[in-house]
Amino acid sequence: MAIERSQVEDIIKAVGGKDNIEASTHCVTRLRFALYDDKLVDKDALEQNDLVKGQFSSQGQYQVVIGPGLVDKVYDEMISITGGSRASKDDVKNAASKKQNPIQRAIKTLADIFIPILPAIVTAGLLLGINNILTGKGIFFEGMALVQVYPQWTDFAAIINTIASTAFTFLPALIGWSAVVRFGGSPLLGIVLGLILVHPDLLSAYGYADAVTKGTVPVWNLFGWEVNKIGYQGQVLPVLVSAYVLAHIEKFLNKKIADSFKLLLVAPITLLITGFLAFTVIGPVTFMIGNAITSGLVYVFDLAPALGGLIYGGLYSLLVITGMHHTFLAVDVQLIGTQGGTFLWPMLALSNIAQGAGALAMLLVLKEQKGKGLALTSSVSAFLGVTEPAIFGVNIRYKYPFVFAMIGSGIAGILLTVNHVMASSIGVGGIPGFLSIFPNNWGVFFIGMAIVLIVPFALTLMYGKLLTKRRQAAPANDSVTKDSLPQNTALDVLEVRTPVRGRVVPLEQVPDPAFAERQMGQGIAVEPKDGKILAPFSGQVIHIMVKSKHALILEHPTGVQILVHVGINTVSLKGEGFTMHVETGQTVKQGQLLMEFDRELIQKSGYPIITPVIVPDGQSMIESVEELPGEADDLQYTLMRIHLNSSSDNTN
Repeated sequence: MAIERSQVEDIIKAVGGKDNIEASTHCVTRLRFALYDDKLVDKDALEQNDLVKGQFSSQGQYQVVIGPGLVDKVYDEMISITGGSRASKDDVKNAASKKQNPIQRAIKTLADIFIPILPAIVTAGLLLGINNILTGKGIFFEGMALVQVYPQWTDFAAIINTIASTAFTFLPALIGWSAVVRFGGSPLLGIVLGLILVHPDLLSAYGYADAVTKGTVPVWNLFGWEVNKIGYQGQVLPVLVSAYVLAHIEKFLNKKIADSFKLLLVAPITLLITGFLAFTVIGPVTFMIGNAITSGLVYVFDLAPALGGLIYGGLYSLLVITGMHHTFLAVDVQLIGTQGGTFLWPMLALSNIAQGAGALAMLLVLKEQKGKGLALTSSVSAFLGVTEPAIFGVNIRYKYPFVFAMIGSGIAGILLTVNHVMASSIGVGGIPGFLSIFPNNWGVFFIGMAIVLIVPFALTLMYGKLLTKRRQAAPANDSVTKDSLPQNTALDVLEVRTPVRGRVVPLEQVPDPAFAERQMGQGIAVEPKDGKILAPFSGQVIHIMVKSKHALILEHPTGVQILVHVGINTVSLKGEGFTMHVETGQTVKQGQLLMEFDRELIQKSGYPIITPVIVPDGQSMIESVEELPGEADDLQYTLMRIHLNSSSDNTN
């Protein structure tokens, strides 16, 4: 897809102009801005930009979804226009974090730590799912596991389990690496710190409860001070706090010790001090805090499982919007380490599916092709466990699919918690999420999956169709009413009057293949006799090329859209010679002055003055377009007849 410089200029203007951009970068699909003032963002302008597939604000960044393969071109053009410098993702994150409160910064920190290790966790979760299939009883044979019926598969399953469980067994090493990097320390020291906390000489945290009961907890005797000799497998807080301490000790020593002695002194002293603190103070304290948090959470869900399922299952999507969902990764890991499984992850997996079902229903509700395409692709993404495209690109935009998805996932959440559905691992969401669920819970989980597929889809589809009919009837109460429209705007045919005086000619005569070959849609062109563009029908201005002022799009109450494009390549004039008399969102009457242009200036600049009037592709309510070339002296001349699809919902 080619991009116009003016479209990128419109994006810059919509985010508040280049003076509002503190830093910007891009990832695979979106532009990421750290803005001085998010209130200056013109969301409507972004919505109407053909390059933009979605937009949202998260963790201090304003993100504009463009799409893979195109976002880098848009970013390059944006840097060329603004003259700004290229920034890394970390630069933008750091700039954005300045505007965050302490809670937001804490959430961002957790996200920065856990997101880099997610691939390892997802991989482990998938492999554990395969192990569950091989070792779970009752999946293939009543009361027995596959490896019991076919013992030759036992060692194969054991190898898979060893490979899969490694990431969870040595999770403190992964967290230590990622956390120390986030806090500005040496990654290698972070890995070593994590391994220290799960050293095989220590009593495993998984056996701590039994050892306490039996009174066999091993201890170190430090000059009369007894310290428990236990590891911190499956624990999150001990390694997080220890990593924070390690990074700051290392940075302090790097400032104080001469370069010639750093190699010999910094790492040993850092690990020694941090290790002692981890086993004597940090570990015991955070171990108790972590266990208290998980015990409290388990108590609440045991006391009122239905309420817990309704709240967490129903509101999880709101956590995604705020970014707080990353916080619960640590809780899930803690639950698996202390309880043997997590009851939160199953609800997350179904919440993913619910948002996908809501977005998929919008495929049948929406009329324009851009929205349909986004609804389809984002729903597939959500079904596979990545909900951001569906939530931000479709469901939040229209609101009701997001709400219905939360209702569906809330109902499913009640079902899961009442039946104590648990996941043995995390990382696998959406439909593949069943691999993380204990096999004996699969039946209930699949029922929950049916709920989150059917309820959001059905409610979104029914309400969307009802809303469409109401909106099509709404013009009777607006300034543009059915009675105010010309008699020929009946359901079956819409007649479009010429927007400018002049000779009407076929599109083939337009010296631009995009128009002449009808790549942009059906229509006709006018060779203007004057410099005034008048409204061809009563409707609403839904888009204006703000910088260049050479084109605009009008929408009729039936939903039909018309593009009026003055001249060819006139975008290069950057608005010179054009005067716009309306603005985006304004309601206009047929014959109202929309724009004036200087015919002589355009022609002297070397640009054709011929003006295409286009019915853009992708409008499903249109059955056919009948073009009527001839001489147009005033608005009484019909430019084209648009035949509406009788099977569509274009009713009044």
